[in-house]
Amino acid sequence: MSRDTNVSPAEVVLGFLEEAEPWRLRSPQFPSKVGGKPAWLSQKDLPSLPGLECETCRLPMAFLLQVYAPVSGQDRSFHRTLFLFCCRTPECYTHNDSRCMKVFRSQLPRRNEFYPYDPPPEDEPLSDPEDNQSVLPVSGVKMCWVCGCPGNKACSRCQSVTYCGKHHQTLHWKQIHKKECGSQDASIVTTSPFLFPESELVTEPEEEEEEGREEDTKEAEGEEEEEEDTKEAEGEEEGDGAHRALAETDLEEMAMCETEDNKVLQRFKKKIAPEPHQVVRYSRGGSPLWISPQHVPSDQDIPPCTCGAKRTFEFQVMPQLLNSLCVDAKGASIDWGTLAVYTCSASCNQDNQYYPEFIWKQDFSTGQQHKHS
Repeated sequence: MSRDTNVSPAEVVLGFLEEAEPWRLRSPQFPSKVGGKPAWLSQKDLPSLPGLECETCRLPMAFLLQVYAPVSGQDRSFHRTLFLFCCRTPECYTHNDSRCMKVFRSQLPRRNEFYPYDPPPEDEPLSDPEDNQSVLPVSGVKMCWVCGCPGNKACSRCQSVTYCGKHHQTLHWKQIHKKECGSQDASIVTTSPFLFPESELVTEPEEEEEEGREEDTKEAEGEEEEEEDTKEAEGEEEGDGAHRALAETDLEEMAMCETEDNKVLQRFKKKIAPEPHQVVRYSRGGSPLWISPQHVPSDQDIPPCTCGAKRTFEFQVMPQLLNSLCVDAKGASIDWGTLAVYTCSASCNQDNQYYPEFIWKQDFSTGQQHKHS
């Protein structure tokens, strides 16, 4: 997730949120970040409007995060970023349904038409060509004021603001543009409420667990299982007539399922306990940390790339990220247990286009008690 990172398959790199100056989160700095508008890598052949629509409600999705993840020793992916988008409609977040999410891969060789050959300077540039984020500086592609995605639909009155479509034009009109359309004064509102709060994603390697600590964890898990078994036995003894009416085999199956759910969840919690604020786990070619034994994908569930190569796990988004997105709501809300992203193992070249990759949304099992922190 940085220019110098060469992650071995077994290594896990953790991502954390950190405030950053806006210029550090622009495309020339090759950032990893959450929220705001996308810092597009390639400035040509960006995802189309239909490609950025939610598969459930067909409304434009919001940019969630991007991970800068070049592949060492492979010039075609010297620069490489994965972009994750999600729907803003809470009702689209049905259980274990990934249709409200999309992920795209963009990559460029070191010599390309958009960025210098040498790494970007560490100092703030004198001028920021992307300051208004309304047009990409090299390709001239116009961007939607609301979401930062390609948009060439201009306001019919002032012709000074562009949108990806009617939906976002209406949002902006209601928010502020109705008052300022045609005015010479600069807008007092510079960001859209459609966007998620913006932060930089900074990384550090996950420390390996010591053997002693692993044994303690196993012992603790064993004690918890025994305690759960005891409670279940007591509960069966004290159960009412309705419980007694269930067949013993049904009760055993239910107890086994609940025990397995809790065991996996406890393992998840113990694994992240040393770094509870992690929002991303990156391990290209590694394995996800699941929060439930249910809805875990098989090899057949993960489609191969169109180039024929197998897709392998690259990174996952943790539920802790939801705390920073300000999306809590009564009733339906934007939610997930974890989001696992699988990408082409060859990181094939798709003519520098933004190529769709595969995402798997796993939610907490029914009955699992969970909080985002």
